[in-house]
Amino acid sequence: MALGLLLGIGRAFRKKSTASLDILTAKRGPRNYYKGKNCKPTGFHTRKGGYVLVQEKLPNYVVLNLRDFQLKPYVSQCVRETQSMGAADAAK
Repeated sequence: MALGLLLGIGRAFRKKSTASLDILTAKRGPRNYYKGKNCKPTGFHTRKGGYVLVQEKLPNYVVLNLRDFQLKPYVSQCVRETQSMGAADAAK
């Protein structure tokens, strides 16, 4: 009886294998495990197998009007060196 008790305590304090501490993926989990792609649901499933979209859950992108914006979205790789007033004073 005492030997069984000691063996049980020894199993409890045994070091766990590092494989059990890894991140659970779809390949390491059980057969029916589906992790997904970390996306938020945009609706819900109905009892008859349909899917209802909820407008409040859809992403709403706000885009500014850049029609008269002065800067261009392109940055050239061949930049010409220019001297500004502040850089010339700091070098002297």
